[in-house]
Amino acid sequence: MSMIRANGVDLHVEEVAPIGDHRGTAVLIHGMTSDSMASWFLTMAHPLAEAGMRVLLYDLRGHGHSARPATGYRLEDFVGDLEALIAHWAPDGPVHLFGNSFGGTVAFAYAARHPDAVAGIVTIESAPPTSTWFARMARRLARAAETLADAEAVAGSRPLLARRLRDASALLADTDIGEELPASTLPDPAAFTAITCPVLCLYGGDSAVKELAGQTERLVPQSKHVVVAGQKHTLLIKAPDQVRAEVLPWLATCVH
Repeated sequence: MSMIRANGVDLHVEEVAPIGDHRGTAVLIHGMTSDSMASWFLTMAHPLAEAGMRVLLYDLRGHGHSARPATGYRLEDFVGDLEALIAHWAPDGPVHLFGNSFGGTVAFAYAARHPDAVAGIVTIESAPPTSTWFARMARRLARAAETLADAEAVAGSRPLLARRLRDASALLADTDIGEELPASTLPDPAAFTAITCPVLCLYGGDSAVKELAGQTERLVPQSKHVVVAGQKHTLLIKAPDQVRAEVLPWLATCVH
C-alpha cells in the first residue's frame, strides 16, 4: 500500500502502468462516504491502462486507507489534495480526470482552476459545484447516518460491504464533513467557462442526478451527456460494461 503526504494529509494512492504506447494520464476520483478508489480500480483502471493511459487512483481524505482528520472537508480541501497529488505525480502529457459522484465535482472544480492542465473530463452521476448540487449533497449527508446504520445491519453477511459501511459511519461520526462540505465556498459559475476540454457525463436513467444535466450543459456547453437506462446512482458499480462502452470510444477521440 502506497501513501503520499499531500496538502498536509496522508493519502492512499495506487498506480496502474500503461500497456503499449503511453497516451496520457487518467486520474480517477471516487465519491464520498461509502465509496473508495476500489470502485474505479475494479471497473475502469485496467481497461484505461490497456488503452495506453497511466492510471492514478487515490482514496479521498477520510475515506478508504487515507488519513481521517477531524476537520478539513470543504470542497477547497479536496481540490487542494488533488492539486498536491498531481504536482507529486508530475504527469507527462495530457491529463484526463475521471470522477464518480462527488469525485466529478472535484474534477470540475480543479479544471476550473487549471483549465490548461486538463485534456478531458469524464463524470458519472455528478455535476459541477453549484448551489443546487451542494444542497442535494447536504440533504444526503444529513440522512446518511441513519441510512448507513440500517444498511450495515442488512450487509452483515457481506463482509466487504459491511466494512465500507462501517467506515462511512465512522467518517460521519468522527469528522465535521457533514457541516463543512455543505458550507464550502463554491466557484463563481462564470469560472466554468474556462473549461474548454471535451467532457463526457454519464447518468443512471433511474437516478435524480440526471435532472442536473441541463444545468451542467449550460455551464459546460461542450459536454456530452449520456443516460444509461435502468441504472441508479450506483451506475459505475452495477453497469461497468455499459460505462466502458461509452467511455473508451469517447476517450479514443480525445487521445491521439
